[in-house]
Amino acid sequence: MDAVVESIGEVGLARTTAPEIARRAGVTWGAVQHHFGGKDGMLVSVLDDSFRRFAEGLEGIPLAGTSLEKRASLFIDRAWEHFGSAHYRSTHEILIHYLGREDTRARRDWRDRMSRDWDRIWRRLFADARLSRRRHFVLQQHTIAVLSGLASTLMLEGGEPALRPAVLELLKETLARELSCGVRADTQ
Repeated sequence: MDAVVESIGEVGLARTTAPEIARRAGVTWGAVQHHFGGKDGMLVSVLDDSFRRFAEGLEGIPLAGTSLEKRASLFIDRAWEHFGSAHYRSTHEILIHYLGREDTRARRDWRDRMSRDWDRIWRRLFADARLSRRRHFVLQQHTIAVLSGLASTLMLEGGEPALRPAVLELLKETLARELSCGVRADTQ
């Protein structure tokens, strides 16, 4: 999987071919196929690994005794560590080109599973925000959109976007404010 991420980062997904993956990994393509079932299986494994890394980065956010505002801030900081990483840049390209292709059962299943896992993490961190399910979903989508948009800006500009700190600070403030709208006073 590291060979896939490295190759996409250097030459792009289109030029990350089966022979290129095998060469970088130092194995035969047959070994890759045996383990992953082919390029699609490998791409899904890379996406799964990327999400696992993201989730692990969020696991250490303390819940007990930590204000909602502080949790929102820590969440954005740690999420940006993932979205701003070279690893995410490769997985972003997979998301665009792999999931953007013809819709198949496997792709729908993966999207559904990631949505459930994302929601589980979100609800664990922000369980005390007494918002409607729809409002939680809107905030999740807003957060993903801002982080992935900022990551795209990072990729396009080829360096650190000048406004990144201000954008992340605004996202933290927005998230804390919106989550706090439905929090009971005794849980803040």
